[in-house]
Amino acid sequence: MSKPVRASDTPYGIEVEAEKTYFWCACGQSENQPFCDGSHKGSEFTPVKYTAKESTKVYFCGCKSTNNQPMCDGSHKKS
Repeated sequence: MSKPVRASDTPYGIEVEAEKTYFWCACGQSENQPFCDGSHKGSEFTPVKYTAKESTKVYFCGCKSTNNQPMCDGSHKKS
């Protein structure tokens, strides 16, 4: 698998906690979207580490086409 699976047509709005680390699913196969559950094992994909600077709502990419991993950059509107 060289292209990730499109998990969603919209971003995932998630309330994150300051200083907490999250691992975004880059392959699109996780059952725990937008976070990694290890489904990438055996592929060229690896999860992307994200550490929240503050407690706030952020938007993780769901289409897996973002150029700003792991955050949504609007790519879902183009592809």
